[in-house]
Amino acid sequence: MDLADLFPGFEAHTIDVGEVKLFCRLGGREDAPPLLLLHGFPESHVMWAKVAPRLAEYFRLVIPDLRGYGWSSVPAVEPDHAQMSKRRMAADMVALMDEFGHDRFALAGHDRGARVGYRLALDRPDKVSRLALLDIVPTLVMWETMEKGIELAPHWRWLAAPAPEPEERIGRDADGWLNETLAAWTRSKDLKPFGGKALAHYHAFFTVPERLSACCEDYRAGATLDRAADEADLASGRRIQAPTRALWGAGGFPAQTGISPIDAWARFMADRTLLDGEAIPSGHFLAEEAPEATLAALLPFLLAG
Repeated sequence: MDLADLFPGFEAHTIDVGEVKLFCRLGGREDAPPLLLLHGFPESHVMWAKVAPRLAEYFRLVIPDLRGYGWSSVPAVEPDHAQMSKRRMAADMVALMDEFGHDRFALAGHDRGARVGYRLALDRPDKVSRLALLDIVPTLVMWETMEKGIELAPHWRWLAAPAPEPEERIGRDADGWLNETLAAWTRSKDLKPFGGKALAHYHAFFTVPERLSACCEDYRAGATLDRAADEADLASGRRIQAPTRALWGAGGFPAQTGISPIDAWARFMADRTLLDGEAIPSGHFLAEEAPEATLAALLPFLLAG
């Protein structure tokens, strides 16, 4: 399939990080501090295309596809879903950044990529200088909220259901499911924020059966290992040490929890004074629905350290 290059001037790399090979884009100023950008579900690195040119003026950007997503390789399925745990994905990112010579870096993540980001900050505090989290609250908080009867993200439960039911259900019309889901999570309830070129990238990977399965495995890990990792950190006293900025869409998922996203993240912070954040006039997909507002909220924070 001939897909448009949405990152002109950026290099394309496929890096072997051990368990998987990660596709990534590399660009920006070579002498600038490194910034790792991580995408969410059901997208790929392409979600950063609208904001990458501006960020590239200030940073050396590394923009990968998470394992199983986009054009990164799909790991073999393990019985406990550990191959798609955020801990393993975070280890991928440490190896990737090491490959490019970045021992410490800022990180901005959206959705599943933000979950990888905060897991990396907890597991390897030596690596993350600044952390920006887009439209999420901690995995544990999401499950706690839903267990109170607030079905803010019903897809979490049924994507995490045992294989192959979710894969088969979506696979009967993966193109239609993807379009319907993307539109439903925007503030405008349509596909206009994405554009046809980005949508073509999303459809190209998501409709491949083993990649669709990897996405479901991601949610299965979220319901089990990722939640358990959050609980273990709270119990042991391990907290995020990096300055952290939480951004959420006014019409996104955290806004529906009934609690302050700042309060949700404060439970996981070593020092609440390291945490701030704000709502963006957007749905779930901040960088695509409201790129200028997202940049305005991100840049001062990222440039401060």
